[in-house]
Amino acid sequence: MTTEEIRELIKLVAKTGVGRVEIERDDFFIAIDGNTQNNNEIAASNYQPVYSQPIINQTVAPAPSSASQAPAPINDEATSNLITVKSTMIGTFYRSTSPDKDPFVSVGSVIQKGDKICIIEAMKLFNEIEAEVSGKIVKVLVDDSSPVEYDQPLFLVEP
Repeated sequence: MTTEEIRELIKLVAKTGVGRVEIERDDFFIAIDGNTQNNNEIAASNYQPVYSQPIINQTVAPAPSSASQAPAPINDEATSNLITVKSTMIGTFYRSTSPDKDPFVSVGSVIQKGDKICIIEAMKLFNEIEAEVSGKIVKVLVDDSSPVEYDQPLFLVEP
């Protein structure tokens, strides 16, 4: 597990209030207890690997600048009557069940409360997100297969 995956797991445990999570892989074990007063308590240990692999030099591409990812400003007057549908978790946003399938919703789609509007993948679990409001999709704010944060705006809906 990477450090980023561990951080996301800690955030997920903290947000959902899960009591305890334990993950064991070949040479790695982590247990996160969500019932403690201090949610930063982590018990992690590495087992001795059964085998070793050579380290391969990898070049890491620089992260894209935050300026290129900043969403375009939204006119307050035009959006004052719109409802923002936000992410309920940290993960990867998908508009459809697979790349060759049509998206659940697009701009102009009319949705009802309870309709599936997207999928957010978190820790290899695919969570179908349902609409909490009825209305018409005015704007999709996130690109397909993009990482999303908790409470990040995903769609604008006209009630």
